[in-house]
Amino acid sequence: MIFVDTGIWFARFAPDDPAHQRVVAWFAANDQTLVTPDYCVDETLTLLVARHHIRRSIEAGRHFFDRSLADLHYLTVDQLHRAWILFQQRAAAGWSFTDCTSKIVIDELGIKTAAVLDEHFRQFGIEVVP
Repeated sequence: MIFVDTGIWFARFAPDDPAHQRVVAWFAANDQTLVTPDYCVDETLTLLVARHHIRRSIEAGRHFFDRSLADLHYLTVDQLHRAWILFQQRAAAGWSFTDCTSKIVIDELGIKTAAVLDEHFRQFGIEVVP
């Protein structure tokens, strides 16, 4: 199972993103199950709209919610509370709240690999691809 972060999703759906070709090639070669949390879906759809990719945001949303790209993990109240505690400890290091929710999900699901463009994930102690 591979965790997929917002940056990867954005690059997949935004052809003007510098990592687009590399990310699309990675998706084409990947045969493992992908998982992404609802907070990354929110960030991705919002970022696509903010960067004027409205049609692509709708397309991405369809794929997320029909689960054709990845398993969608919804954070629990307990996970959000633990992410809030982690955020208070790591915000000064530049971690976003969504990074903290991602760390909680990765740890709970025992995920060893993450598809990310965010350097903070290297601090999680997991393999980073692509």
